[in-house]
Amino acid sequence: MRYNKLGRTGLFVSELCLGTMTFGGTDGIWKNIGDLQQGDAERLVGRALDAGINFIDTADVYSGGVSEEITGQALKNLKIPRDDVVVATKVFSETGKGPNARGSSRFHIIDGVKASLKRLQLDHVDLYQLHGFDPATPIEETLGALDTLVKHGHVRYIGVSNWAAWQIVKALGISERHGLARFESLQAYYTLAGRDLERELVPALQSEGLGLMVWSPLAGGLLSGKYSREQEGEAGSRRTLFDFPPVNKDRAYDCIDVMREIAETHKVSVAQIALAWLLHQPVVTSVIVGAKKIAQLDDNIAACDVSLSAEELEKLGKVSALPPEYPGWMFERQGEYRRKQLAGARHPV
Repeated sequence: MRYNKLGRTGLFVSELCLGTMTFGGTDGIWKNIGDLQQGDAERLVGRALDAGINFIDTADVYSGGVSEEITGQALKNLKIPRDDVVVATKVFSETGKGPNARGSSRFHIIDGVKASLKRLQLDHVDLYQLHGFDPATPIEETLGALDTLVKHGHVRYIGVSNWAAWQIVKALGISERHGLARFESLQAYYTLAGRDLERELVPALQSEGLGLMVWSPLAGGLLSGKYSREQEGEAGSRRTLFDFPPVNKDRAYDCIDVMREIAETHKVSVAQIALAWLLHQPVVTSVIVGAKKIAQLDDNIAACDVSLSAEELEKLGKVSALPPEYPGWMFERQGEYRRKQLAGARHPV
């Protein structure tokens, strides 16, 4: 297990992060995602920590807060030293019936962190993330509330999830101008079947020094190797039951065809190739893996040992390439000369 710096901080997190969305679901969408109760969830947490994972991600909205409760109790029951684990959670989504029980207002953020800390049985959260962008709340108000939490010690670092590049960069400018805590990470969807964030978000992250946490690295299970073109449209198929995240199906199955070939060469699962590709991307800090069974988790963890050759990476890159889109294709054309010039130049030490 490798450990990477989270953004511009001095905090090191494991290249795999244990996601807890499968914890506690009893009805509705959460039951479909996962209904692991305390004992089974605890075994997953213990296995992840034994494998070197020191990073756990949850959210106040997962199973109505039950995921946080199970996670916190697992850490307590397993007697995990607090400084051995980096705990991340999120705020933003609806947690009650009132009009202010959602969003990124100071009202909801302050209430949200108190409730999360109580459920997690912790005195601080290591990474507190905004689960989405709130068009109703000024970014200044949100950043001010988060800065208060950092100053008071309830939160160590802050991040966002599912934000656009311009929103992130605007927030960073506000933080710098007012001397507020800045975002250090983005949690976003990224797979061989969905490389959209490479257009705007990846350049923004690299420019501003933010870390990237990847959610749904198997595209909702589509890249697990269990599905094929022939199953598409069949009653009870993945696409019928749970069509999320949305992907270009033709391109996704083209990717899976190449992934199967490479998986056979390495004698590993297709899922491990999907994860290994992400772990080979320089912009990726940590890949969030969720599981319902120990065997699934073990398979995911084994992806850390899969080394893809330059030829294999080129094959995967070619089959999953995004179609040309403006202004990306213009950047490629206009910047080609300068990139070549930069590559051949000596750089000051």
